[in-house]
Amino acid sequence: MESAWTVAEDRQRPPYFADLYAKSCGEKYGLSLQDFAGILDEVSRQYLPKDATPGEAAELHHSLRLEELALARACANGCEPAWECFLSRYRQKLYEAAGAIAREESIARELADSLYTDLFGTRQSEDGRRISKLASYTGRGSLEGWLRTVLAQNYVNRYRSQRRLVGFDDKIQAGRQCEAGAEVPADPRLEQAVDRALVELPAEERLILASYYLDGRTLAEIARMLSVHESTISRRVERITASLRKRIVRGLRERGMDARAAEEALEADVRDLTLDVRARLQEKKE
Repeated sequence: MESAWTVAEDRQRPPYFADLYAKSCGEKYGLSLQDFAGILDEVSRQYLPKDATPGEAAELHHSLRLEELALARACANGCEPAWECFLSRYRQKLYEAAGAIAREESIARELADSLYTDLFGTRQSEDGRRISKLASYTGRGSLEGWLRTVLAQNYVNRYRSQRRLVGFDDKIQAGRQCEAGAEVPADPRLEQAVDRALVELPAEERLILASYYLDGRTLAEIARMLSVHESTISRRVERITASLRKRIVRGLRERGMDARAAEEALEADVRDLTLDVRARLQEKKE
């Protein structure tokens, strides 16, 4: 999709591009005005409709974290001065954020180091360019907040991967128990519906649930981790679990259960969910 603010040579750039470029300090990171304009055009395509006006585009462009955007994109391009600046600003903050998320030093260190690998880019595209996760930062929020969100997502992915491995072993053991006359396993549709509902949640909401229900963290601890007030986390937990329960019921109905059977399945087998939120879901039963 082409926007009204493309950097093609036969189009005229908005006059304020030069001012934004100067504010971004992109020149010291090796970004040309054309490079910078291309980044703004990319952000426009991502966030603006095709029929957006030049005024709407200007409002979007002026709202961006320009210096952080230029720094991130220069790092993605492999600019050494940009990387030196990035490391001096964010290395310690990332380790601290990883420590707050994981709480175990070894896991936190591994989490942060793994993210650095993704940020630096060890893989290459077909045209030989390095693939860096920093290329997906758009400047809509702070770079520090974006990095913290990526860390949280990686932590959730790591946890879910470990849970799948544990779940596989549990199923093997459950199969042996069934051979000995144990109870029949729960309806697999429940696990499928729960898994889909969790995947649809934003990364930060999954982090909040995992921290509260699985890690046993207090609301105050989670609030400090996310730099918000404790009451905010309390309200979010209530809202997220209510929404999650509705998603699971809807998923069960999509898999052929009627409303009553879906409610009964959720009540009876929540103990077997990948994410154990039994008490909260029962509180929110309508």
